[in-house]
Amino acid sequence: MNVLEEIRNRAKSLKKTIALPEYDDERVLQAAEIATRDQVAAIQLVGDPTIIEQKSKSLGISLSGVEIIDHKKDQQRSEYVQSLYELRKGKGLTQEQAEQWLESSMYYACMMLYHDRIDGIVSGASLSSPDVIRPALQIIKTTPGVKLASSCFLMVVPDCPYGSNGVFLYADSGFNPNPNSEELAHIALTTARSAIQLLGVEPIVAMLSFSTKGSARHELVDKVIEATAIAHSLKPELLIDGELQGDAALVPSVGDKKAPGSKVAGKANVLIFPDLNAGNICYKLTERLARATAIGPILQGLAKPVNDLSRGCKAQDIVDQIAVTVLQTQF
Repeated sequence: MNVLEEIRNRAKSLKKTIALPEYDDERVLQAAEIATRDQVAAIQLVGDPTIIEQKSKSLGISLSGVEIIDHKKDQQRSEYVQSLYELRKGKGLTQEQAEQWLESSMYYACMMLYHDRIDGIVSGASLSSPDVIRPALQIIKTTPGVKLASSCFLMVVPDCPYGSNGVFLYADSGFNPNPNSEELAHIALTTARSAIQLLGVEPIVAMLSFSTKGSARHELVDKVIEATAIAHSLKPELLIDGELQGDAALVPSVGDKKAPGSKVAGKANVLIFPDLNAGNICYKLTERLARATAIGPILQGLAKPVNDLSRGCKAQDIVDQIAVTVLQTQF
């Protein structure tokens, strides 16, 4: 059984409810059918019932067992309008604007999540990343104690002896362009938590750089060194080390040579990149050159799980992201 099958099977046992607000996207409707049939999660489509029913019928998609929430006629809409107004009035939101915001199925799904009517949201097949992330940050916000939201990619590399049998988390590969040392430390801690949630493994975290243990001197290296120290101070029991080059983080013989005595070098399964340039480039190169499967971006650090999708995703990618979202409800 591969790691994605394990994730889907673990998700089934948790019996959570996930909302899909992109109700007029063919891939989303297909994913709703598959996830319901395979019992990955209970699915709620948030949107216009007429459009959903007409489109699913024309495509031959069965939505038996899928609940449809009409966000414009839902019985709890007035409650959500008032709740959103109370939540955002300090930022200048009026009640009229709250009404307008909830014309969006994405915003409505976020209010459903805020009120614990559902357990998570998956969106982004047709919406842009900002249109997914903005309402999540405005309504759901970050987990208390977490400095910032971030993202990771679950990377599954075939025939790879490194990491957790070829499985890694890469962060931040899709969200924060240039985190400072404190932010980078929090990204590392949040991604370590994601490794436990998603993979059920002990996180072994490498803080990556172009230098290993002083082999080069530069302010970019200093940022990684400082981030490692901050992360150590916040969670001393975590296996985390830096600064490490990519080969020192992954290859035992190189790790022993470049960072002797390190408990992380040569064993890392969580790779923390110094900025978005490095993280995004590396995940895409790994995906293409190593023929890896990349699941994400997986948003992390939110108080409740909301996940983005690539706009080029397939229906099965959405199902996998639904399973990931279910696992994020743990802890």
